[in-house]
Amino acid sequence: MTPVSAKPAGLFDDLDRYVSAPRVSDLAVSTDGSRAVVAIAEPDSGGSKYVSALWEIDVDGVQPARRLTWNPEGSSGPAFSAAGDLLFVRRASADDEAAALWSLPRSGGEARLVASRAAGFSGIRAATSSAVFVAVSDVHPSADTEEADERILSARKDGKISAVLHSGYPVRHWDHDLGPATPHLFVSDGNAARRITDSAGGALHEASYDVSPDGSFVVSTWTVPGALATSRTVLVKILVASGERTVLVDDDAADLGSPAISPDGQRVAFVRESLSTPDDAPRVGLQLLDIASGVVEDAVPEWDLWPTNPVWLVDGSGVLVVADDNGRAPIYLVRGGVASRLTDSDAAYTHVHAGVDGSVFALEASYLQPPHPVRIDPGTGEIRRLLPADEASELPGILTEIDATTDDGQRVRAWLAVPHDASDTAKAPLLLWVHGGPLGSWNTWSWRWNPWLLVAKGYAVLLPDPALSTGYGQKFVQRGWGRWGKEPFTDLMTITDAAAALPQIDETRTAAMGGSFGGYMANWIAGHTDRFDAIVSHASLWALDQFGPTTDVAYYWQREMSPEMAVENSPHLFVADIVTPMLVIHGDKDYRVPIGEGLRLWYELLSESGIPADDEGKTDHRLLYFPTENHWVLTPQHAKIWYEVVFSFLAEHVLGETVDLPEALG
Repeated sequence: MTPVSAKPAGLFDDLDRYVSAPRVSDLAVSTDGSRAVVAIAEPDSGGSKYVSALWEIDVDGVQPARRLTWNPEGSSGPAFSAAGDLLFVRRASADDEAAALWSLPRSGGEARLVASRAAGFSGIRAATSSAVFVAVSDVHPSADTEEADERILSARKDGKISAVLHSGYPVRHWDHDLGPATPHLFVSDGNAARRITDSAGGALHEASYDVSPDGSFVVSTWTVPGALATSRTVLVKILVASGERTVLVDDDAADLGSPAISPDGQRVAFVRESLSTPDDAPRVGLQLLDIASGVVEDAVPEWDLWPTNPVWLVDGSGVLVVADDNGRAPIYLVRGGVASRLTDSDAAYTHVHAGVDGSVFALEASYLQPPHPVRIDPGTGEIRRLLPADEASELPGILTEIDATTDDGQRVRAWLAVPHDASDTAKAPLLLWVHGGPLGSWNTWSWRWNPWLLVAKGYAVLLPDPALSTGYGQKFVQRGWGRWGKEPFTDLMTITDAAAALPQIDETRTAAMGGSFGGYMANWIAGHTDRFDAIVSHASLWALDQFGPTTDVAYYWQREMSPEMAVENSPHLFVADIVTPMLVIHGDKDYRVPIGEGLRLWYELLSESGIPADDEGKTDHRLLYFPTENHWVLTPQHAKIWYEVVFSFLAEHVLGETVDLPEALG
C-alpha cells in the first residue's frame, strides 16, 4: 500500500469534539433500490449516552441527506417494507422504557405507531414482496397471554424484583442478565403484532433470522442445549400463519448462523462454523440449502477465508459475503462455487445490500475514514460515496503498512499510523496496540479504539495481526490455537522489532496496550519482557483457570481452553516477572471478561509483581475502574476519561512528562 497522508485536524486533539462527533451506525435500502436510510448517532442533550436519528440519503450521492426522525430518545433499527415504508423502533414517549414498532409512510407524513409491548421490540426483518415483517420481543415463560406477560413484568418492576431462577445455561450475556423473559419472534403486516413462537425458552437468544420474500415463513437459528452446559445452533423454518416449526439443518459438529433466504424462497444461504476442540480451531464456510430436498452443499469448497453475513443478489444468481482478507474486509460475490472479490480497496464493508440494478450498497470504513454509505458498481468496480467526507477523515498523520518474517518463516503484517512530523531526526515513540478477539483483525475504523487519538499525541501506533488473526487463511488461525502465549506473542515481538527499526521510530520509548484478548496479550507481554516502558491492560484475561468457568459463554471458551492449555498460557503465573508499570482498566458490568479478572490482576500486581506496592503502599501501577460500564466502556464521558487516563499514564512512563488527570476523577 502506498502511504496516504492528510492534513492535521483538530478533532483528534479535542476529546470533547471527538466523543461528540456524529457517527454512522446502520444502513437500510428499499427493495427497489430507490431509497436509502442511515442511522447517525450523537450524544444526547446531557452528553451521557449516544442516541440515533434516521437520515434519508440520496442513492446517487448528489443531494444532501435529509433528517427523518427528531425524537430525543432516538430512533434505530431501520428497515423498509415491501411498499417502501420505513420501519424502525423507538420509544413511544419519554415515559416509556421500551422501544415500539413504528412506520413512516413512503408518501410522507407523520410516523405511525404499529405495535408496542412493555418488553419492547428489536431486530426488524421485512419481506420483499409482502407486507409482512418480523421482530423480536421478550416474553415470560409462564405467560400464555399478553395480559399475563404484562402483569408479570409490572409486578417485577413495581416490586423492584430482579431475582431470576435458572434451570439452564447461559445466565448472562456481555453486559446484561438473562431471564426470566426470553426472546420470541413476532409478526406484523403493519397493523399490530402477534407472536409466532411458543415455548422457545432460550432458543432465540442472539438469534439471526430472515423472512421469506412472500412473508409465509421465517428461517431462524435455534439454540439447542446439550450435556454439560453446552449448546449449539441449528436452522429452523417457522410458518408465519401457524407458528409450526420444523428443523431444516441440524449439524452436530457445527454452529449454524446468518440464514438468508433466496429471492425465489427455495434456498437458504448460511454460515457454518465447526465446533472447535483443544487441538483444532474452528472452520467457517458458506453453505447453501435446497429447502425442498434438504440437500446442503458448500458454496465455495476449500475457500481459505471466513465469510460472514450472506446477502442474495436480487436475481438469485449469487450471494454477497464479506470476509477478512489481509488487513481488509472486502465484499466477495459467490457464484458457481467460486468467490470473486468485488471490492479492491483498503476498506472493510458491513451492512451490505443488493440493488435491483445490480449495484451494491454498504457501509465502508478503514483506518483512513469512519463508516460511510457507498454504492458499488460491480461491473466497473466504481465506489461512490453517498455522504460527503467529514472532519474525521482529516487525520493527524500518515497510514502505512509493514510486515516482517518470524523465525519459523511466517509473514506477519500490520498497519502503522505515524505522526506527520515524525522523521529520523524527530523520532516518534512507539505504541503496540493488540486487537481483541482473538479471532479478528485490525481492518476497520473504530470510534472506540482509535489510533489517531494517540497519533495526535505524538505516538506512532502499530496495529498488528498476529497468529489467531482472521484474513490470512486457516493455517494462520491454527498456528496460534491453544498456544496464546507462544506464536501470537512471538509474532507481536517480531513485528514490533520491525517497526522499532524504522528511521522515524524511537525504539527507546515504547509501550504496549490491548483490550479483551489484547488485554490478555498485554498481561502476557508484561510477564515475558521488560522492553516496554508502560503497559495498558483493558478488560483483560488474567487467570485462565478462573476466566474459563466464569465468563458468560464458558462452553465456547472451554472448547479450546483445556486444563493443560490454561496452565501453559495463563499470565497470572508470571506475575513475579512483571517489572513494567501497568494501567489496569475494567468495567464492573463486563460479563465476557468478568471483573474478577481485573480485581485479581490489580491485587497481585500490588502484592506479588516485580514492582509491588512499597512499605507506604505506593505503586507505579494504576487501576481505572468503571462501576457502571461494560466490556467496552461506551458512554461518551467515560470514553473521554478512558483516553485522558491512558494519555496521562503513557506520558508519565514513556515521555517522562506530567499530564494532569481529569478533574472529575477527584
